[in-house]
Amino acid sequence: MTNDPQTNIAASRFYTRWINGNPARVTQLAQTARLSLNKTSFAALLQSETAAGASLPAAMRRVRNLTIATLIQRDLGGLADLAEVVDTMTAFADFAVQQHLAALTADLIAAHGTPTGAESGLAQQMIVLGMGKLGGGELNVSSDIDLIFVYPEDGETVTTAPAQRQLSNQEFFTRLGRRLIAALSEITEDGFTFRVDMALRPNGASGPLVASFAMVEEYLIVQGREWERYAWVKARALTGRVEDIATLDKIVRPFVYRRYLDYGSIDAIRNMHAQIRAEVTRQETRHPERGNNVKLGRGGIREIEFLAQVFQLIRGGRDAALRDRSTRRTLRILAQKQLFSQDVIDRLLQAYTFLRNTEHRLQYLDDAQTHTLPVADSDKLTIARMMGFDDLHAFMAELDAQHTFVAQQFDAIFSDPKGHAKDADEIGDAALRAVLTDSDSEDTISAYLAELGFDQAGDAAKRLLATWHSPRLQSLPEASRDKLVALVNASLPLIEKVTDARFVTLGRLLDFLEAIARRAAYLALLTEYPHALERVIRMIAASDWAAKYLTRHPLLLDELLDDHTLKAVPDWNAFARDCQRQLDEVRGDTERQMDVLREIHHAQLMRLLAQDLVGGLTVEKLADHLSELADRLVGATIHTIWQMLPNRHREEPKFAVIAYGKLGSKELGYASDLDVIFLHDDDDQEAPALYAKLAQRFITWMTSHTPAGILFDIDIALRPDGASGLLVSSVTSFEKYEMHSAWQWEHQALTRARFCAGDAQVGARFESIREKVLRQRRDVDKLKHDVLDMRGKLHKAHQNRTGLFDLKHDRGGMIDIEFIVQYLVLRHACDQPRLTGDIGNIALLKLFGELGLVNAALGGAVADAYRLFRRLQHQIRLQGDDRARVEKDQVADQVNAVLSLWDQVFS
Repeated sequence: MTNDPQTNIAASRFYTRWINGNPARVTQLAQTARLSLNKTSFAALLQSETAAGASLPAAMRRVRNLTIATLIQRDLGGLADLAEVVDTMTAFADFAVQQHLAALTADLIAAHGTPTGAESGLAQQMIVLGMGKLGGGELNVSSDIDLIFVYPEDGETVTTAPAQRQLSNQEFFTRLGRRLIAALSEITEDGFTFRVDMALRPNGASGPLVASFAMVEEYLIVQGREWERYAWVKARALTGRVEDIATLDKIVRPFVYRRYLDYGSIDAIRNMHAQIRAEVTRQETRHPERGNNVKLGRGGIREIEFLAQVFQLIRGGRDAALRDRSTRRTLRILAQKQLFSQDVIDRLLQAYTFLRNTEHRLQYLDDAQTHTLPVADSDKLTIARMMGFDDLHAFMAELDAQHTFVAQQFDAIFSDPKGHAKDADEIGDAALRAVLTDSDSEDTISAYLAELGFDQAGDAAKRLLATWHSPRLQSLPEASRDKLVALVNASLPLIEKVTDARFVTLGRLLDFLEAIARRAAYLALLTEYPHALERVIRMIAASDWAAKYLTRHPLLLDELLDDHTLKAVPDWNAFARDCQRQLDEVRGDTERQMDVLREIHHAQLMRLLAQDLVGGLTVEKLADHLSELADRLVGATIHTIWQMLPNRHREEPKFAVIAYGKLGSKELGYASDLDVIFLHDDDDQEAPALYAKLAQRFITWMTSHTPAGILFDIDIALRPDGASGLLVSSVTSFEKYEMHSAWQWEHQALTRARFCAGDAQVGARFESIREKVLRQRRDVDKLKHDVLDMRGKLHKAHQNRTGLFDLKHDRGGMIDIEFIVQYLVLRHACDQPRLTGDIGNIALLKLFGELGLVNAALGGAVADAYRLFRRLQHQIRLQGDDRARVEKDQVADQVNAVLSLWDQVFS
């Protein structure tokens, strides 16, 4: 590519006319081309013009023309990139609006007094909202500016002079708005500053020019349409007081950003895009010579903006990072959050830069607000050369390649899931509706289900009709009812495909659909992503527990969309960073922080469950992950609560959470509670009370029911002195208790305890105490007596008269194995320090064999039995049964091995 920058610059007819209009402009341009154009430099240039006698509107227009000429020279000369061009134009638009508004406000106040709120009695200021590319900080060189005018509160002006005529605030700000538009957009001998478009205001052209906060709120709640959410994503206040802007943000945010994942946005944007494309197609049909619209055409700038903003509308309510107004920054955030691959985002940014640069060069020709390639071939060639191409063919080939890539990415997100264009409510029509409808008879439905191989087809038909005719579903809007019926029709063949237990699976699915029916966004997600529907069916077919969990937490549907996320090995450091980031984003909002912890927990649990149900995790590996997940959440909770305590005396607490039981031995299950105690090592006189408050709040944060459920049940019964003991113990008192006062069963519990979260030094002191306690030399007869006595009490407390084998409590089951391990650790750790390692029951059983403490083969067999028992227990609990019981013959060999080792150890 070889072309001359000066030739390209001169090819701009606007630039040539402007530079030839006054010989002094050459010198002026040479000076500004070396400047960093910003608010300060704009003020200096404006001051220079007004000092020479120009009025503010005339001076602003001259600064505008100089700014654009400077950008043309720098951009086409290879000195400025896209970021500089759009940042400069945005900064100038902000500056122009602010300067004119200040001057016009002063004039109106002089004539009519100060607008004042009727309730607050405070002076009112007009807030000018920049929308579109101005709001996003990505303004074109020859763009109009989309504005909305609002003010906080109705009232009247307060006059201070007899000549002033009182106005209502509405009239005052309407006059101010009209004057501002005129000051910016009227064409004079110096041209204009910006064309102004007010069409995005509430009620559009038929609505008032200026709206109070109350009017805005009422409009958004009652009349706000889906496309307006898209527009308000970009809204940015250019003027106004900080506190007023914050109040407006609280009004607008709930309208734009839903608290749930809003997949209904996909269909809304698809329809909006279709309307835009239809209009562009009509124009191109009438004027074929005006083809290739780089903004609104297929694969154009608007499609990139839609790609970015659909994820903002879907997820922005839950993730504040996705509320950025800039298309470029939002795309980069999507890559960081792995919602797009980095490679795709890099190419989209490349396409965005290419198309925006092309758009600017189209506008450089005549300072016209155009997005379409010119008709004349000579002008097209000029554009190609401005873009760095020697010939038009090469430029058009590259332009077509960029359009094609963008269109492919757009279609991947917005294409109809059934493969054809449709209206928003069409999902219930066509082929799906022709299968079954909610008005079909029970016999018709039963016959169809029988054809699909459903067991208990008649009962399944009754169950389906009961759902369709339930009051909850009958009260739904017709569009939601149609979508739900269509989803059932789409699900029936999938149920037939994935499971033989079709009647049970259908019942679980209908329970789930009834639970989400009032959330159109969830129905939209399953409609837009058929593979997510299949995953839901596979999951609920495999596990009743999973079905109930998903029904309680339908927000987790989002987790079923991404293969990479579902199958990825957890990166726990990245998880912890993301958790802390999300907590920090809602700092000060305790309820939201508690929900964040629960949502993060549910999401990670769903990923692990998905891997588990397809056989991707052993029971041991799953327990390791679940325990690590709990550790990280405990740590994040402690850190967050501590930062909120107003009277904390140190930046980080000298405080540790110690895990016992299943968490301590890293054998946690999906619904396990957490057995913990709390220790501190702090001599400050206020420390005990402060750490007690920390522990109390921790328990509250973990166990409170919020809209997102609970995090974990917490059991603190194992703390020193049990229910009568302190909630938090000092390390010193804990050591004294364990060495001199603890019961034998408490030392048994200590064999599966570990530092979980908090201060690592406190944790290290605990581990040292634990090892010291476990390595005490004990009276073997007394130890044996105490262990057997405790086992006897547990056995009596869990009598089983079912004829089945209770994997946990019956003789030869899991508790027997755990008691064998605990006894051997306490019996032999004084001579074998390796036994104090918190390595889990299976590893310890094998270690006993290596050390000659038990028969190695028998120890290995019991380790295998424990692994099998845990796997069977896990499978049974996934089906929703709290008691894990199996036929005795199924585990007879394993039970015999356990009883043999028991006799060998305790005889």
